[in-house]
Amino acid sequence: METRRPGSLAEVVLPVTAGWRLLFVPSRARELATTLGGSIMVPPVVAAPLLLAALVPAVLSGNSFFWGCFWVLLALTVVAVIVLTVAMMYVTVSLKVRWVELRTLGTPAQVVIARFLRSSTMAMADLHRVVVIERLSLGQRQSIKVVLHTGSETVECEPATFAPFSRVDAQALTGWLTEQLGQLQVAVERQTEVKRDFLRPDEWWTRSYTAELWRVPVGEVDDMAAQRGVEIYQYTPRAAAMSNPGTSVTVYDPGRAYDVAEELRAERAADSTAGPGPAEDDATDSR
Repeated sequence: METRRPGSLAEVVLPVTAGWRLLFVPSRARELATTLGGSIMVPPVVAAPLLLAALVPAVLSGNSFFWGCFWVLLALTVVAVIVLTVAMMYVTVSLKVRWVELRTLGTPAQVVIARFLRSSTMAMADLHRVVVIERLSLGQRQSIKVVLHTGSETVECEPATFAPFSRVDAQALTGWLTEQLGQLQVAVERQTEVKRDFLRPDEWWTRSYTAELWRVPVGEVDDMAAQRGVEIYQYTPRAAAMSNPGTSVTVYDPGRAYDVAEELRAERAADSTAGPGPAEDDATDSR
């Protein structure tokens, strides 16, 4: 239930001659290598069960039909790797933003947007709004991005994988942008998007895990869930459907269950810091 420690703005906000640079992708080579690796690995991983299912009968039977199916699937996998690699590399090179410079000290003030192979410059007056969007799931940061809204386009700036920008504190970043751009009449907003659509039942929480998180006995989970408005889902696992069809498992909506855990923690903290009540004071005086 603990979030990662936020990174420092000093790692991603770099001074330049006429202002500041926001660094989203520290290394072009590393980002291209990451994109290339993912493009090459995804199709084989997805196709592996089909390839194995075609290869085993082909080897055992030696039938030309099964071998033909295997070679067709293998060829399709290779084509998928090539197509996905080309598409992903094109998107990365043409659309990925490496850094943005806010040249607020220049006359006139400008914004420079640098991608992998080209950069563009626009007047600060064309920048209407900047939005810092932070995506959360169960209190954990999933992603962060900065969106520049101009009169003609919307530019989404997302950090590279494991880049320092991915750890920066969203509130601190919003405050810094407001300080830099407020005097230039550019609106700065912060938005939080919380994931609520957890896959049921795979991503929903079991009764024992929920009880541990709420710090209550397992037997009290259902009553507390009903009181606090936590959705419950009952199902029979596939593994038990044949051997023990009467066995059912109850799982709980993680989104609301997490909120309840935070509420309980706040309530317990308030109770621990509250002073003794009147009855306790009287009892103390009587002693």
